[in-house]
This record gives sequence, C-alpha cells and structure tokens, in this order.
Amino acid sequence: MRARLRPPRTLKVTGMGRTYLVVTFGVGLGALNTGNNLLYLVLGLLLSVIILSGVLSERCLRDLSVRRVGNEGAFAGEPFAFRWALTRRQGHAFALTLSEVDVPLTGEGGVGHLPAGAEHVVRADLTAPRRGPVKLVGVRVTTTWPLGLFAKTRVFPLPGTLLVFPRRGFACATPEDAATGHVGEAHHPHRLDGTGDLAGLRELGEGEDARRVHWLKSASAGKLLKVEREREERRTYVLEVRAGLADEALERRCEEVAEQAHRLLEAGHEVGLELPGQRLRPGAGSGQERLLLRALAWVGFEEQREEAA
Repeated sequence: MRARLRPPRTLKVTGMGRTYLVVTFGVGLGALNTGNNLLYLVLGLLLSVIILSGVLSERCLRDLSVRRVGNEGAFAGEPFAFRWALTRRQGHAFALTLSEVDVPLTGEGGVGHLPAGAEHVVRADLTAPRRGPVKLVGVRVTTTWPLGLFAKTRVFPLPGTLLVFPRRGFACATPEDAATGHVGEAHHPHRLDGTGDLAGLRELGEGEDARRVHWLKSASAGKLLKVEREREERRTYVLEVRAGLADEALERRCEEVAEQAHRLLEAGHEVGLELPGQRLRPGAGSGQERLLLRALAWVGFEEQREEAA
C-alpha cells in the first residue's frame, strides 16, 4: 500500500536551495514594492534557473534501469559492501546517489557521471541494525544536478530479500562439552601433510603440490624443498540453539553460536548445528560456515522463510 501511494518523484530542498529561495522571495518582494524593472528582470532570471534545474534533474532520472548485484555477507551492526548495477539507455546522468527504500539499512552509494549504454556498478557500505531477513522493496535514486538546489528522487520497485547474519565479536569460550569424538585426520595425527607444527623439509616429488614449497630454502639449496607439517587433531562439534528462546536471549545465543562456529571452523574442526525443527550435519570449511550463518539468520523468522521460498 505504501509503495502504491508513493508519488513518482519526490523533491527535497537542499540547504543551498533554501538560501536561493529566500533570495528569490526577497527580490520578488522588492520588485512588487518598488516597481523597478531591473528587479523584475532579476526575478525572472532567478525563477528561470529554478525551472531549468527541474527540467535537467528530470532528464537525469529518465531512461535509467537498476538491478541489485548483491553482497558478500552482511553481518548485523557492522558495514558490509552492497552493490547495484545502473544503466542508462540514452543521454548522460550526473550526481546520482542510490540507497534502499523503506528498510532499516543505513548508507548509500553514488556515481558522478553515468554515460549511456554502459553498466556501472555502484558500491555502498550499508549497515543493518539486527539479524534476520530484510525485505527489500525498491531502490531510491536521487540527483542534485545541476545546481544542488533540489534533491529529486525516483524510486524503482525491486523486491528482494537480504539475509543479515548474527553480529560478530561475541565473547565466548570453546564449547568443550559439545565435542562428540574424533573423526577424519584425528586417527593420523602424525602424518606430515597437515597444517600443524613444522616437521621438516624434503625435496619436492613429481606431481606434488607446489604451494608447499619453501622458496627461500629452495633458493639456497638449489632445489625445490617442500614444507612438511604435522596434521592437527580434528574434532566434531554440534552446537545448539534451544527452543523457547525469544527476543534478546535468542539474539545473544545466535551471536554466541556464530562466534563459536567461526573459531572452531577456523581451527580446522567440523561443526554441526541443532536448531528447533532443523539439524545441519557437521562439516568443515568456509562453505559450512556460510550454511551455519544462513541457518542462524532465519531462526525466529520461519514464517518469512516460507513466504520467501
């Protein structure tokens, strides 16, 4: 309903524009009181500039198309990179700023000059105040060109969903009691192709990974030497968000679980997740961390998840 009632263009007077309008009003008042033709001429010029500003700013907002490129990962309470792709079919546009409309996201991106035919990616640092899905309804494009007297805005309807992960930096300890046993490399802690302590150097064999070559030692020895490290012990953890939590308690628990999962995965362990009505199998690596973060972001917003699906 709010989007339907929104006018196609909105206009806001800038600080410079307010000064300009006051000067114009004063000149007009002086012309009426004195009947001076010169003041009438100046008043006409001032009004012509206002009309010209409106026409040129309207031309900037026409023939535009916008699409969201997306983000690499949005965490609550900290800036994250967000991108839009902006194109113009014909003509040039100047001094454009882009932002999301009717959502609790702060921040905007801008482009000084947009030529016709080329797609320009605009980057912005946005900030979301809380975890969870954010329903996007449209993109706001504003220009103050040519004189900076008025900020004319056009809103492009563009529905979508932005998933905000839990806030990072929660102070927590490693969940020792969540360990369920040793898997994978734990049965071979002394194999020499892991990421643990340095075990020694040996000549690189045919077909072996060159990323483990110690280039400084190889240069002094005159042959390729491979770094051998002990494999670290890997454990499996299953973290849990209990049912019945709500509001602040749920937020704190999601932030704690997200931080614990990050630390454990970074240490090379496998981490699973137990949620109300959902269970994620233990896994390792950055892909598993992204799955855990997505699951935590939807906790408490199951109805919206069904609507988005």
